[in-house]
Amino acid sequence: MRLLYVHERFGPLGGAEANILLTAQELKFRGHEVAIAFGGSDQSAGNEWLGTFGTRFSLDETPTALEAALAVFNPDVVFLHKHSDSRILHALSEAYAPVVRMVHDHDLYCMRSYKYNFFTRQVCNRAASAYCVFPCGACVVRSSGSGLPIRWVSYLAKRREIETNKKFHRMVVATDYMRDELLRNGFSPDKIENHAPVPRTGRASDSPTFGSRNLIVYSGQIIRGKGVDVLLRALAKVGSPFECRIFGDGNQRSKCELLSRRLGISDSVHFEGFVPQSQIAEAYRDASLAVMSSLWPEPFGAAGLEAMRIGLPVVAFDAGGISEWLIDGVNGKLIAWGDTRAFALAVDNLLQDKTLARTMGVNGQNFANKRFNMDSYIDGLEGLFERASSGHKSETLTP
Repeated sequence: MRLLYVHERFGPLGGAEANILLTAQELKFRGHEVAIAFGGSDQSAGNEWLGTFGTRFSLDETPTALEAALAVFNPDVVFLHKHSDSRILHALSEAYAPVVRMVHDHDLYCMRSYKYNFFTRQVCNRAASAYCVFPCGACVVRSSGSGLPIRWVSYLAKRREIETNKKFHRMVVATDYMRDELLRNGFSPDKIENHAPVPRTGRASDSPTFGSRNLIVYSGQIIRGKGVDVLLRALAKVGSPFECRIFGDGNQRSKCELLSRRLGISDSVHFEGFVPQSQIAEAYRDASLAVMSSLWPEPFGAAGLEAMRIGLPVVAFDAGGISEWLIDGVNGKLIAWGDTRAFALAVDNLLQDKTLARTMGVNGQNFANKRFNMDSYIDGLEGLFERASSGHKSETLTP
């Protein structure tokens, strides 16, 4: 089968890109042909990406670059990931090949893209509506580019984007939480399938030390929604000696580094920046637990699952889809949203009781290997693509 990936960029960055590379490699191993149409440049993508996607199409070359990619590669299925360009979406909605859309986050139906109030950080449980304009004010958002610090987001354009996505063959989500968000925004339940992304499987020898170092690992972006500042406030309440390594980068890093000094924990907290996944896995093996401090409703939370697969218990806030893989008291501690005192107590408890931490780690590892199995995940995607392709051909041939 010929599968054309479509994404807004080419190369590693976050969870969406990790999923694209991993699924493409596994599908190629099973004999499928993969290509990618992307925005931006492929100059700094790295050998792994270049080797996986030998056939590449830049969507920025010409206004009709996508149509050319479809004509040249002639895919059986288009596997759309993150893209909000109305021209691209419109062209895909009219493409001959069926389109399967992977919904990685809240960009599709939230004008702010993170589903919580910027000022109060309270999670939003509404569908996209006029409420987003007033009183929410989500039409004015921070600009990540040069120029003005803010930009305008059109509510009508967002509505058109949602309606265009409803025309695609299937929407793929990672959790029931994300399925509910799509249903809330009017997507047909018959068009939504749950295929949770699976992190790379750890080696059989992977096992944390749970040593006296009391190492705590955070892996993720350092942006407001990830709540690293709240994590630091929780760590300041931990009574046991500890060391915390924070892997990742983002626009809140300098503020969080300053906050750690103000809280008096800078000697115990180390900001490591963006590093290869292999280095994070090495830290997991020397750790006692992993933490997730997200305040935005995580669509899935793959970083926590990666730690759990290696055998670490996870402490996290109950935000979004996290509760679908983190079972309180079994494979970690699920903390009420934003409760830093309870978070600190849970961390303290696991640092002091290494037997409990090991037990939870083993429980998590067994749970992850059984429920989030790579073969089953790729089997599910293959089955979806086969149904999409054969169903589309049948519809086309029907007079």
